[in-house]
Parts: sequence; structure tokens; C-alpha cells
Amino acid sequence: MEKFPEPLEALIKEFNKLPSIGRKTAERLVLYLLSQDAQETQLLSQALLDVKSKIRPCKICFNYTEAEECEICKDVRRDGSTVCVVGQPQELLKLEKTNEYQGLYHVLGGLISPVNGIGPEHLHIDELMRRLEAGKVREVILALDPKVDGEFTAMYLARKIKPLGIKTTQLAQGVPIGRDLEFADEVTLSRAVQGRTNL
Repeated sequence: MEKFPEPLEALIKEFNKLPSIGRKTAERLVLYLLSQDAQETQLLSQALLDVKSKIRPCKICFNYTEAEECEICKDVRRDGSTVCVVGQPQELLKLEKTNEYQGLYHVLGGLISPVNGIGPEHLHIDELMRRLEAGKVREVILALDPKVDGEFTAMYLARKIKPLGIKTTQLAQGVPIGRDLEFADEVTLSRAVQGRTNL
């Protein structure tokens, strides 16, 4: 048998589309699901449907939320004079785990990457600029991956923010060059927030 039956092949192809999932891993996942009882697979399919129907971007910061605004944006105890800019929501969650930062966030939804056809117009940069132009923010912390796309995006944002007279800093020591921010540990991120530098 060169191929699995068509329903299995179709599901393997869908899993294979996910990041970091190759054909063999997709096969293992599908065969594992096939070995589970119907109730377990029903729970998985319901969880997938719930994510698509109940989760949306926060209308202010673009973090994931079930409501119009995320819990962080609604929290009046947060420091509204500081906004930390991240590429993706998982990086926001990683920074939150440090308990070092008490300001607000803005999720860009990616990084500028000309090679991948992602320009500033594909990200939530215009929304960030509108937040900053409102005049309440005194510091923007750029917490972007220390890779080429992250550095390029940081420099682009720093140039756009400069005319507004808002202090612009970036995470400092401890975040290794060329690594994804989401894989840095909490202690490293905590030190990076503490030691941020001006741009």
C-alpha cells in the first residue's frame, strides 16, 4: 500500500500544513487520533471550532481575547504611559510571565520581511501610530526578535516614532542574536526588560 485511505491522507495533509510538522509527524498524529475513542476526537474537534469562533484580536492591542478588549487592556492598574511592542501574542505571554513589565502591549501580527512579501502595510503599525498620537504614551519598548526582520522592524518603527517625541527603547542584554523571543527563558527576558536601551 503506497498511500493511506483517502480520509487519512486528507487529514495528514492538513496536519502537514502546520508549522514544524513534517509528513512523518503528521502521520503519527493522525494515527494517534485514529486510535483514540470517538469522545476524545470529538473534544479535539470542538476545541478547534471554539478557537475559531470565540477567539478574536483585541480591538486595542491585537492580543488574543474572547471579548472586545483583552484583560491587559482592561486592567486599570497597568501603566498606560508605556507600550511594549511585540511581533506575536505568544511573545506577549512570555513577557507577562516575567512579572517585570506592568505597562500595556501592542501586537504587530508579524515582522516586516521583504523576502516573504510582508511590508508595514500588512502589520498593525498604523494602529500603533494612532495609539501613540493620542498623547498618553511616554515610552515605547520594542521587544522584537533579535533577528534580521526584527531589527529591521525595530529601526523602521523607531524612525516613525521619533517625530512624536516619545522615548523609544528596546530589550537589552541576554536575548541571543538570531533566536526567537518566544524561546527565551523568563529570567533572561526579565533582565532584558530591566536593561532596555534607547534607540
